[in-house]
Amino acid sequence: MSSDPYHYRLIARAIALIESEECRHLPLEALADRLGLSAAHFQRVFTAWAGVSPKRFQQALVLGEVRGRLRAGESLEAVAQGAGLSGTGRLHDLFLHWEAMSPGAHASGGAGLELEHAFFQGPLGEMLAAGGARGLSGLVFVTEGRDEALAGMQARWPRARLVPGGEALRKWVEAAFARRGEVVLAPLGAPFQVQVWEALLALPEGVTTTYGALAEAVGRPRAARAVGQAVGANPIAWLIPCHRVLRGTGALGGYRWGLTAKRRLLALEAARASDGTLRHTSAPCVAPPSQGGRGDAI
Repeated sequence: MSSDPYHYRLIARAIALIESEECRHLPLEALADRLGLSAAHFQRVFTAWAGVSPKRFQQALVLGEVRGRLRAGESLEAVAQGAGLSGTGRLHDLFLHWEAMSPGAHASGGAGLELEHAFFQGPLGEMLAAGGARGLSGLVFVTEGRDEALAGMQARWPRARLVPGGEALRKWVEAAFARRGEVVLAPLGAPFQVQVWEALLALPEGVTTTYGALAEAVGRPRAARAVGQAVGANPIAWLIPCHRVLRGTGALGGYRWGLTAKRRLLALEAARASDGTLRHTSAPCVAPPSQGGRGDAI
C-alpha cells in the first residue's frame, strides 16, 4: 500500500482531521464531506488503510483522554466537559462501548449490574462464563466444581445480580471457542487492573513475557508485585492471556486455574505459532492497545 501516494496522503489528512478537537466528534458524513468523498467510500478506504473504522478511531482518541483524566482524579462532570462530551451520560456510554462498565462499576462491587451466567464445555474442559449483551465479563475454568466456580464468580462482584444465561452470552462464548468472529471483552476491574489486562491483550499468541516486562509496559517499572496481583485477578481466562506471563527465570510460576491448564494453553499456542515454538521476551515489548478491551487478540 505504501506505493500508492494518493491514498497515503488521503489517510494522513483524514487522521490529522480526526485528531483535531474541531472534528473529534463529527459524524462520518461530515468527515467525508471535508475530504471531498462520499461517506461509503471514505469508510471503506479508511478502514482498509488504518485497520479500524473512522468512528472507532475517534472513540479511541476520546477514550485515551478520558482514562488519563479519570485516573488523575478529575470528576466525571469535568472529564465529560473537557472531552467534548455532552454530559456524564455520554461518558458512561463511551466506557460501555469499549469495556461494558461505567467508571465506578468496580468500586461499587457491580451494584446495579445484571450478569448472565452459564456453563460451557470449552476446548480445555468445562468453563463458567458471565456477561450479556454488551460483552463477556467473566470466563473461568471449573476446577473444583460448579458451585465453587459460581461462588467465586459472585465474590468478584458481590453486588451484581447473576442470572441464568441466554443467547446473548452464548454468542460471545461460542465465537471465542470457535476462534471466529468478534468477541467483546467487558471486564470489571480497578483502573490499574484494566491497564494490565489491556497490556496482556497486546501480547501476540506464541509469545510469553515476565511480570517485570509487563510492569515496564504499563509505565510502572517498580510495580512488578502489583502487576502480578492484577494478573492474578484477571476475570477472563484464556482470552485475556495471563497464562503468557512467566517468572523472570522462565519458570511457569503460578496460575489461578492450575498449572495443568497453563501448560495446555501454552502448548496450544506454540502449536499454532508459525515455527511451532513459544518465543519469550523479557523486554517491555507490550503496551496497552489503542482500542481498550476489545477482543482482537483472540
